[in-house]
Amino acid sequence: MPYAAIVYRVKPGNEDEIAKIFENFNRVDTADTRTVDGTQAGRILGTGLFIKDDVMVRVIHYEGDLASVGRHMATQPGVHSAEDRLAPYLLEERDTSSPQAFATFFRNASMRSILQLSVETLETKA
Repeated sequence: MPYAAIVYRVKPGNEDEIAKIFENFNRVDTADTRTVDGTQAGRILGTGLFIKDDVMVRVIHYEGDLASVGRHMATQPGVHSAEDRLAPYLLEERDTSSPQAFATFFRNASMRSILQLSVETLETKA
């Protein structure tokens, strides 16, 4: 079960204001993600959001296809509400107004994974 990380460059000194945006975050309507044709592609198992100075990172634990996670997030009203409220704190403007624009942001903001370990990887070495 892989993890993905999405990076946001934010204006430093606004950590508390940004944290308030996510205090009452409206979660996704379902954890299930879909392919373009509508078949199930995977699930979002969990997320976390971290901030320090001018960097905020969203960590996503998921099953299946990461592109389907981005497509799923692009359709969620709570995600768009948070994105709108976050916009004044971003160092660079970005367009997340449509599913296509959000998918582009999601793809471009995804961090390169260099290591992922889990109990499963530990057990395969035994």
